[in-house]
Formats: sequence, C-alpha cells, structure tokens
Amino acid sequence: MTAHWLDASDAVVVAELVRDGFGESFHHGVFAVVDQHGSTLLERGNPDAIVYPRSTLKPMQAIAVLETGVDLSPLNLTLTTASHCGSAQHREAIRALLEGYGLAESALQCPKDWPLGNAERAQYLAEGHQASALAMNCSGKHAGFLAACTHAGFATEDYLSFDHPLQQAIVETITRYTGEAPTFTSRDGCGAPLHALSLRGLARGIAKIAAGTSEHEQQLLHSVRDNAWAIDGEGRDNTVTIETLGGIAKIGAEGLVVIGTPSGVAVAVKILDGSMRATSLVALAALEQVGAISPADATALSARMAHPVSGGEAIIGALEVRL
Repeated sequence: MTAHWLDASDAVVVAELVRDGFGESFHHGVFAVVDQHGSTLLERGNPDAIVYPRSTLKPMQAIAVLETGVDLSPLNLTLTTASHCGSAQHREAIRALLEGYGLAESALQCPKDWPLGNAERAQYLAEGHQASALAMNCSGKHAGFLAACTHAGFATEDYLSFDHPLQQAIVETITRYTGEAPTFTSRDGCGAPLHALSLRGLARGIAKIAAGTSEHEQQLLHSVRDNAWAIDGEGRDNTVTIETLGGIAKIGAEGLVVIGTPSGVAVAVKILDGSMRATSLVALAALEQVGAISPADATALSARMAHPVSGGEAIIGALEVRL
C-alpha cells in the first residue's frame, strides 16, 4: 500500500483559542494514544498518515546508541536524548562528554546556532558569545552519536551519512520499536538522518520505551527521570512533565510532542500549522481521558503551560483543548 503523507484532510480541530466566549484561532491536529502492546486507546484525525517525527525520535536514537555497548553516564545519556535550551550548564556538560571520549567541539557536525531558550539566548548574547555547535539544541545527541562511534570503532568523520553503521543501527532500532520501516529518510535541521513514520507508529515506539521492559529502556528512563533538567531546561515543558509524571516527554519541531507514562501508555501529537503552543496541552488531555495520568497531574501541568488571553489587564479567555 502506498504511504499516505499527512495533509490538511487528515486533521481535526484539537485546540481553540477563545476570546470572550468566541473562537479566535484554531489548531488542527492529529494524535494517537497507544499502549505498550500496540493497542490504540484514543485517536483523533488520521494517525496512520506519515509525518517527519523530528526530535521525538531521540529516545529511539538513544536506545540505538546504548546498543553499541557504550557506557554513558545517566547525565550523558539524557543529553543524548535532549533538545536542550542551550544553558551554560548544558554546554559545559556536553563539552565534558566530548572530552571524555577524546573529542573536541569541532567533531560535532550539527550547525552552529544560538541557545533555544529565550532567557538562555539573552544571557549568551550578553556574554558576547558567537553562534556555536555546542549551543545548538541537538548538540547532546550528536555528542552521544560520537561517543558511540568512538566506543564501537566506527568512523567519526561521516557519522551522519545514511550508510554509516550507527545510522543503519538507528534505522533498525526505529523499525523494531515502531513496528514499521521508515517510509522515507530526509535530514533533520541538525543534519542527522530524519526518518518518516506514521504518528501511530511513533506512539507505539515511545510506549514500548516507556514500559521499561528491557535493561536499556530502564537505563534511559532512570537517567531521564534523574536528570530531567538536561532533556529540556529548568522550568520548561518537557522537564516539568517528566518531573511530575515520570516516564519520558519529548518535543519535536513543527508542532510535535510525545509523552510516555510509566504505565506504558504514550501519546504522539502533531499540530498541522507547526505551532508548539497546543502540543503538550492536547497530549496531557488525551492521556487524562484514557486514565493514563491523574486529573490532578493533568490540571497542574496544564495550568503551568496555559496560554491565557488578555483583554487589557483582565484574563478573558484561554487556549482550550477540543478532544
């Protein structure tokens, strides 16, 4: 059967910005909630449509890194899974990871960039820094790739090539976890191979990891739980979600998020317009609806991530999830 790429006809309204009782903006999206056995518990839109998962693939890429036999510390494994905000703490930790394997910053083949977080970027600029590979939000993943290559005896000069042994191992791992072979391989913004999958398959893969039935899955989950700050940044959405729920949470560019709970239930969300503001709110509401997270946790997290609508100094609306 020919793969069907996501288009506008696959989506439904999943969130609405309400001002003074009337809809002002609407986010169309698709999501699937799946358990560790692959059963779909809830869906909206067409989650069998193919998407670019972007950085939501990182937990599976991290598992593939572990399967090379490299011995990463909990912090370094979390950095390998991260889309970090670019804080000084992140940059210093990634530099130390590289140095631990005899590598310099120049070994990173992600592009030079500025910190992802607004506060972190402002501080970075105030200190007079230039764009750098270390500051790029995927630098931890690239450092993990390089550590795995060094350990396994793979070449590091072409570690992003589609036919590199590590990248081939990543494809195998993604196929095993999602239950489907990538439909197409492009390149992500960081330069790494980017494998297109169905949104349902993505949710399946994250649910399997979140269930923690293997040693490597447990290693990843424990590392991320104990170093939640490193996967995103202090007070940021993924970090706060992990601190509250356990499990794993991972954003992806262009309106993607995955959240996997310790019960082995995961949700994958794609917002068609690429906006990030509705992703986590929709994901949390979907998990609450199937009983995978408590109403109290869903309410507390959603309140932290809320987008209130102001009318002068008064709050006269909000971004509301529509399941």
